[in-house]
Amino acid sequence: MNPQIPCSSLQQTLQEKGVKYLLPTYVDMHGVSKSKVVPTSHFERMLGGSELCTGAAVDGVPQEVSDEEISAHPDPASCVVLPWRRDTAWFASDLWCEGKPFEPCSRNILSRVLAQGREMGFGMNAGIEAEFYVLRDGENGSFSPVNTRDNLAKPAYDVARLLENLPWLGELVDGMNELGWGVYSFDHEDGIGQFEIDFKYSEALNVADRMVFFRLMADEIARRHGAFASFMPKPYADRAGSGAHFNISMFDPKEKTNLFEAKEDARGCNLSKLGYHFIAGVLKHLPAICAVVAPTVNSYKRLVPRGIMPGFTWAPIFVSYGGNNRTNTVRIPLGGGRVELRLPDAACNPYLGLAMTIAAGLEGVRDKLDPGEPHNENMYLRTQSQLTDLGVSLLPRSLGQALDAFEADPLGKAVMGEKMAAAWLGYKREEWHAYSVHVTDWEKSRYLKMI
Repeated sequence: MNPQIPCSSLQQTLQEKGVKYLLPTYVDMHGVSKSKVVPTSHFERMLGGSELCTGAAVDGVPQEVSDEEISAHPDPASCVVLPWRRDTAWFASDLWCEGKPFEPCSRNILSRVLAQGREMGFGMNAGIEAEFYVLRDGENGSFSPVNTRDNLAKPAYDVARLLENLPWLGELVDGMNELGWGVYSFDHEDGIGQFEIDFKYSEALNVADRMVFFRLMADEIARRHGAFASFMPKPYADRAGSGAHFNISMFDPKEKTNLFEAKEDARGCNLSKLGYHFIAGVLKHLPAICAVVAPTVNSYKRLVPRGIMPGFTWAPIFVSYGGNNRTNTVRIPLGGGRVELRLPDAACNPYLGLAMTIAAGLEGVRDKLDPGEPHNENMYLRTQSQLTDLGVSLLPRSLGQALDAFEADPLGKAVMGEKMAAAWLGYKREEWHAYSVHVTDWEKSRYLKMI
């Protein structure tokens, strides 16, 4: 919707389109959509924050049952009609409490970081590469790929497997383009039943809204075709994991010019000094960022140099950057002008992930940090001794290690605020503990009768 349309005109437009229901949607700590349903006749009340929710009922909202309810304040500019259900409109919403913006709200957290960038004279653009699996439920909790041709060891970019899925994929892409997202490519990825859809970059808050909506839309459309979309980072041990790479650039709010572009770059990456400062800030805080953009126990099954399959995984595992080189965690794609963080996975909350990444980059810009020279070699072939000599460390190898890094780094509290940082860390510590004490089928199969 056009943000310049008055709210009364927006209500009339929605009613003329046959919209009967409104979803003032916010997210929990996982980035999962939450909402009440509001009839269109109550449009104005909804915009004023009429829909109250008990924060204690939502994961990661640091409230007691006795606290005042939080209220969803929809952003009219974010309004979209659901392409698969045209009687319903969706709004990205900020949470308020006690008459003011609620500090621990994920969308508010990103908005605060972007406001800091504007105070420094910068706008932030972002793009997210959406990878996910589409699967079918089987018996006794089992699942299988949506593809009927599950017989290729390397199915990346396979045409036959892509065409087989066009009935639901085409419906999803058509819906994205109807909303003005500008899908420019989609493909079958390296796992059977795994796909990637790439759409045009936009301002960072808008892109985070779109990623939240995309996860909802992909699953709903897949279910119309007898399947479901999974954004679990690593559903198969012997198949590729699903990432959600962040592509970020700064722009001049007045001229709208890309401030990461450079005509001359001695380091050969076509990136400006601002871009290198931004990278240095991200590298400085990368272990703490890791805990937020790779937020699950399962995330770290993806972040390994070698898996069950032969060869390297291409997964980011080093605190390093380079040019058009996928063995680094931070990459400057061919052509320059943007920075790609390859660490985020499909399960991350995009508001929190972008907030942490952009805040770290802004620190690098503010303090004029230098990331050193880019690594253009295959980093996987470096020995531990060589990595030490280069000053390159490894990223956390587990959620537990990542949480330690998050807790030790002041960035988390600075970005999220005291309450949200504590609530997020506490929830994730419990998740890690529950996993650590769980006895898996693999352990029973290996050890029960071995000794």
